[in-house]
Order: sequence, then C-alpha cells, then structure tokens
Amino acid sequence: MLNNLNNYNIILGSNSPRRKELLAGLGLSFEVKPMPDIDESYPAGLRGEDIPLYIARNKAEAYLAELQPDDLLITADTIVWLNGKVLGKPQDHQDAIRILRSLSGNTHQVITGVCIVTSQKRIEFSVTSTVRFAMLGDDDILYYIENYQPFDKAGAYGIQEWIGYIGVESIQGSFYNVMGLPIQRVYTELKKL
Repeated sequence: MLNNLNNYNIILGSNSPRRKELLAGLGLSFEVKPMPDIDESYPAGLRGEDIPLYIARNKAEAYLAELQPDDLLITADTIVWLNGKVLGKPQDHQDAIRILRSLSGNTHQVITGVCIVTSQKRIEFSVTSTVRFAMLGDDDILYYIENYQPFDKAGAYGIQEWIGYIGVESIQGSFYNVMGLPIQRVYTELKKL
C-alpha cells in the first residue's frame, strides 16, 4: 500500500522489539539500526508531549551524518505521564514495584514522539493515549514483575502482556501507541511522502 516508499531504504532507529513488530505489520521492508548510547535526557522545563518528541528528535539527529539520499529514518520515544511526572523505565525490581503501585487505580497518559526523516523532509509528531488501571494487588504486581521482567518498558508495563489483560480498565486513543508506536498515525504520515 505504501508504494510511494519503494525508492527508500527504510531504517527503524530503535532497539524495541515492539516497534519492530508494529512497523513490520505495515508490510514494509526495513532494517533495524539502533544507535548505541543515545542520550535520552531532556531539559527540566519540558512537559508532557514535548519530552518524547525532544528525545525522538535527538535520536534522529544521531543518524543524520550517516543518512544516504535514499534513506528514510523513523525514530520514536515513549513516556508514561502520571500527575505531571514522567514514569520511565524501572531501574530495578523495587522501582518496578513502586511504579506499578503508583499506576494502580489511576489514570495516566502514554505519549509517543515520532520523527520521520529523509534527506528532503522531516515529519515530527506526538500521540497521546489515556489509560485507566484497575486497583492492582501486590500479588498481581509481584507476579507480573517476576514473570515478565518489564525493566525495558516505560512505566514498567507492556499493555500487550498479562498486566494489560488484568489491569487495564479502559483506554482512550491508540492501543498501539501504548505498545510504543502509534502505527496508524505513522502510516498516515508515510503516505504523504
């Protein structure tokens, strides 16, 4: 369906297996080329959707020197935003418990910033989904952490895993955004190239 991309070498600048799975779902041929040691910090004054967009932009900047004229690069970053604060990837087991306890019984936003870059064009956007969690017991939290090891996930959870089945009461917006890439919006933007 995206025949307008036939002349591009598509690069996914991400190590995320979920982003790889979602982009593959569009039927595109692409290579996964994560850059090591990209700084994911951001200025203290940034809030909400500006944070993942800033980081996705920084990820794209790290590739610019290597981009060829026929390359199309996609970078992204996802945050979990609860009560005006970012809940990042947990540092360890105790941090994962703390994060999941804070999400329990609360509503939070999952925000993904995306950059699509070619030698001629740059498209940047962010997508927000609102997720409501049921009350989670400590036994639920411990079972999830021990069996799914969510240490590489913003907010210490993957909606597509067991915790999503038992914990997510409702979602407004893109489910796939919560997984890590708002693939419908990515598709819409790619069609414009």
